[in-house]
Amino acid sequence: MSAATEIPAAIPDPKGMEPKQPRRKGGLNAEHGRWAVYLIGPTIVLLAIVIGYPVVSAIIQSFQLDQGLDKATGLFVQGGFAGLSNYVHWIGQRCGDVACPPGSLGSQFWVAFGNTFFFTIVTVVLETVIGLWMAIIMNRDFKGRALVRAAILVPWAIPTAVTAKLWYFIFDANGVLNHVIGHQVLWFSDEWASRFAIVIADTWKTTPFMALLILAGLQLIPEDVYEAGKMDGASTFQRFVLITLPLVRPALMVAVLFRVLDALRIYDLIAIMTGGGGGSGNATVSLSVLVVDQIRQGFNAASALSTITFLIVFIVAFVFVRFLGANVVQTQAAQQKGELK
Repeated sequence: MSAATEIPAAIPDPKGMEPKQPRRKGGLNAEHGRWAVYLIGPTIVLLAIVIGYPVVSAIIQSFQLDQGLDKATGLFVQGGFAGLSNYVHWIGQRCGDVACPPGSLGSQFWVAFGNTFFFTIVTVVLETVIGLWMAIIMNRDFKGRALVRAAILVPWAIPTAVTAKLWYFIFDANGVLNHVIGHQVLWFSDEWASRFAIVIADTWKTTPFMALLILAGLQLIPEDVYEAGKMDGASTFQRFVLITLPLVRPALMVAVLFRVLDALRIYDLIAIMTGGGGGSGNATVSLSVLVVDQIRQGFNAASALSTITFLIVFIVAFVFVRFLGANVVQTQAAQQKGELK
């Protein structure tokens, strides 16, 4: 190649700086950002319509009075601004200026609150323990493991309404369970029997879900870690406590979080099996069941109760993510940072 056709090299400026290359406006990051907006935008709009608008509308309605008859004039009046009276009606158990009579929906809030947390705590603990045991078994290498994993998910795949009717027939006074145990138990009439009937049915249905999530966490644990534990003389129990539980903790906390949030909103299982009754008449009523019952009497008061339920679920989720280690993204980032160091 001749000297006339050679491409001259970039000549640095007198200050010793490299020549400035022309900058492309925006760049690759800006292009990715635009594509992110195009792809995520429709989903955000749809969620705002389907979820955001009903939530905001329910909160606004919770500060309005329900339509009804004026006790002074006997005329039908439209509802107006109620302030916090609907919330006082539930939390303070006040119906107007007097305490709500026993058995009324306003007096059932704290009963439903206690029942909801009772079902949540008992079922989640049972499902976590049994689900962890099932996940450890399914994580082992044995013949027919794929068939066992598929069969274990059958209860979770059955619709909740079908599950509720199935267990309703099992717990019937003349049902299968009483014939098996040889004792006549009124599962839907006794207070504690009806509660444990709900716990058994819910545990049977959702334990496979817990087992599936925990199994996903167990499969991320390298076998080399267990081999190192064996070489150090760790027993089976020590390997479970010192290796399995710490490494499966992120997946375990996410599974518990999902189940807690789901159990706090329990409705269909109770509505079909007991209708919220049992024992004294409200032994199995939950907050969601109470909301649906209140809708038939006053929509705005039901909106206040649904808002309270939403706040309870939000606070529980915040506690799990902020203080109990359910923030998987932050946990993984910390682990990666430690590996880089």
